[in-house]
Amino acid sequence: MKIKSLYGQGRTVFSFEVFPPKKTTPIESIYATMEKLTALKPDYISVTYGAGGNLADKSTIELASAIKNKYGIEAMAHLTCVNNTREDVLVLLDEMKKNNIENILALRGDIKPDVEPRHDFRYANELVEFIKSNGDFDISAACYPECHVDAENMIDDIRHLKNKVDSGVSELISQLFFDNSNFYEFVEKARIAGVNVPISAGIMPVTSKNQIERMVTMCGASLPQKFVRMIHRYEAKPEALVDAGIAYAVDQIVDLISNGVEGIHLYTMNNPYVAEKITSSIRSLL
Repeated sequence: MKIKSLYGQGRTVFSFEVFPPKKTTPIESIYATMEKLTALKPDYISVTYGAGGNLADKSTIELASAIKNKYGIEAMAHLTCVNNTREDVLVLLDEMKKNNIENILALRGDIKPDVEPRHDFRYANELVEFIKSNGDFDISAACYPECHVDAENMIDDIRHLKNKVDSGVSELISQLFFDNSNFYEFVEKARIAGVNVPISAGIMPVTSKNQIERMVTMCGASLPQKFVRMIHRYEAKPEALVDAGIAYAVDQIVDLISNGVEGIHLYTMNNPYVAEKITSSIRSLL
């Protein structure tokens, strides 16, 4: 099933993101977690690209295949291009076809200082065009409510986003954010620029202070005072911080759904407890 068919049905699409286990850990080690997450019946589950970011790491496709073919939930496989050649991508697309995977999140990927990138693809829109010409896939892409860290400014970022959509993207998933007003302002600007595909809001529940510091450094998300006060109050109480983080995420989601958001994409961090708490809190709203 193409994920684009889920939108426009008069309800909010609700999805999860998970990541494969480390290279040193068997893929089977994550199945107990997947059983709990798939039991929550999200509309689909996306699987991040393997940490290696290259052809040798097939864990993304293996896990996406299990989600769809073993657990019966629609799967989306992430695919980055910065460390792949065109030939590499063709091999991965063929593997996806063999495993009945129809949906791809096309990304440039992170450029690592100690790894020389390939030069077949410079930007995600080039990967999108290549996928479109080599298979019948539904293609999603990422967007950044507070501007991509490599963009000159928001105007430049939305111009690149429009290029991705025009290249064949059917829906967008946002990077995490903690202030809904940033998301609403971004969506308004994107619509003015002619970006008319569905945009799902990426929500990450905070489970530790280290986690949020790491993610903010990577993506540049701003922290509203309400959020900062929560972290400071509970940072020495791990269990309380988890529950406070869940409550904050639920509050974000309720507001987003009330304002007509087209999709909620929950970054689960492979944590069934967090996913279960949030899903049970918003189920009736969906």
